[in-house]
Amino acid sequence: MTDAKLRGSGPVLDVRGLTIALPSGSDRREAVSGASFSVKRGEILCLVGESGSGKSVIAQAVMGLLPDTLPVTGGEIVLEGENVAHAGRERLRELRATRMSMIFQEPMTALNPVMTCGDQIDEVLREHTQLTPEQRRDRILAIVREVALPEPERIIASYPHQLSGGQRQRIMIAMALVLEPALLIADEPTTALDVTTQAQILTLIQDLQQRHGMGVLFITHDFGVVAEIAHRVAVLRLGKLVELGEKDAVLKRPQHAYTKMLIGAVPSLQTHGRAAEGASEPVLRTVGLCKTYYDRGWFGRRREVHAAQDVSIEIRRGQTLGIVGESGSGKSTVARCIIRLIDPTAGEILLHGQDIARMSAAELRPLRRRVQIVFQDPYRSLNPRRTVLEAIIEGPVNYGVRRDKAIERARQLMDLVRMDPASLNRYPHQFSGGQRQRICIARALAQEPELLIADEAVSALDVSVQAQVLDLLEDIRNRLNLAMLFITHDLRVAAQVCDYVAVMSQGRIVEHGPAGQVFGAPRHEYTRALFAAAPGRDFAFGSA
Repeated sequence: MTDAKLRGSGPVLDVRGLTIALPSGSDRREAVSGASFSVKRGEILCLVGESGSGKSVIAQAVMGLLPDTLPVTGGEIVLEGENVAHAGRERLRELRATRMSMIFQEPMTALNPVMTCGDQIDEVLREHTQLTPEQRRDRILAIVREVALPEPERIIASYPHQLSGGQRQRIMIAMALVLEPALLIADEPTTALDVTTQAQILTLIQDLQQRHGMGVLFITHDFGVVAEIAHRVAVLRLGKLVELGEKDAVLKRPQHAYTKMLIGAVPSLQTHGRAAEGASEPVLRTVGLCKTYYDRGWFGRRREVHAAQDVSIEIRRGQTLGIVGESGSGKSTVARCIIRLIDPTAGEILLHGQDIARMSAAELRPLRRRVQIVFQDPYRSLNPRRTVLEAIIEGPVNYGVRRDKAIERARQLMDLVRMDPASLNRYPHQFSGGQRQRICIARALAQEPELLIADEAVSALDVSVQAQVLDLLEDIRNRLNLAMLFITHDLRVAAQVCDYVAVMSQGRIVEHGPAGQVFGAPRHEYTRALFAAAPGRDFAFGSA
């Protein structure tokens, strides 16, 4: 059955004027306000928007998973001709997995950690079919093979923690598709995955969707993914559907100002074309940096895990060096060795020529203020019981700065990161994710460092907020002439902010050079594979 024929066979899901209320006291009255769209058979509709736009709320409404605090107050959710907006629990249980299924964002939390993967797929079959145990096992092995998992017998006997992130996501897909539903809802299913694994999962979903003739509602904030797989695109803003149309029309000729802003905020894979030389003396240089973990395996055998091997880099004032690679490549290990959150096994870490690799805690203390780090998750980085002011001044006060001077510096830093100094007495939970990350940047700058390390500092942010934080980091680097080490798995982000790029794979740097050179003519096959896997790589983002 061809894709064109599938898409012409009518809607499997028809959402009409859907309105979902928010609890009293919320910033707005409704989580979703009068949203209308349809998903046809054989079609992938991408539902796009920032955090809080209502994407996942709509998905949960379709599946009947909304809590009582978010009631459907208007509209219809028509699944294959049946309005399920107010269906009872028993009817919804009958529909789930048989006519509609959902893939969640984080498979490790969605899967039961104390059940084997085979048992979890089997549970779906036991609840909804009359198949014998032998027939169920045959069906489980068949669906595991269909989602391209190796060694099906071993996989179904494994627990979730024994599989990789990509394999866990494939198990979730197998559970969702084992009964061949008409509608598949995928809620940010690739956000937590590496770029190559993401490409594999997207290809798999497309292949299965065409093979089974399903309609797919794909929820994402990543326009690269939209460019890669969508047939049509629906854009949500604060619960309202502001644009709906064919993919090429929405991405190339967006009509609504919000859509234009989102597309314009997506970083391009084109580099900025400069490679700052910086000062003559490197702020940081590593020579042959290694980190090896030792583990006792079966029968007491010692196993070595080489997290970083022979890593040699340097960064000068005014430069940004990006380290890119997949999870487990060693990026964050290198960053944590440099700041001495973990001890390197071998090699040198030269801070202005002074080797800090094997310094004691007492020797390191006066030097720590010179190297500061901004972590990926700003909420976990900040103490929820301390005000923003206390978070920012803690470091300087500990290093002997008078409290009144530290407070004045905190006010200046809030201005620097484009936030209101009057909010210093608020707590972290009272800010958005992007605002919390700005606070973490201000806290790092309070120590007046020479080297700032950003470890996946924008990966958890919406695309527009991400663009603001990247612009902020670039502005701060230029104004303060900082050296910056930028750790990321996002090639678009690296292209936007980095002067030089080091590509890591399995603990080693496999390619290193000016960003324009590495992005324009990658030499190593691993680097080429990363670029080939980047979603929407052929679409000119950042220019809408």
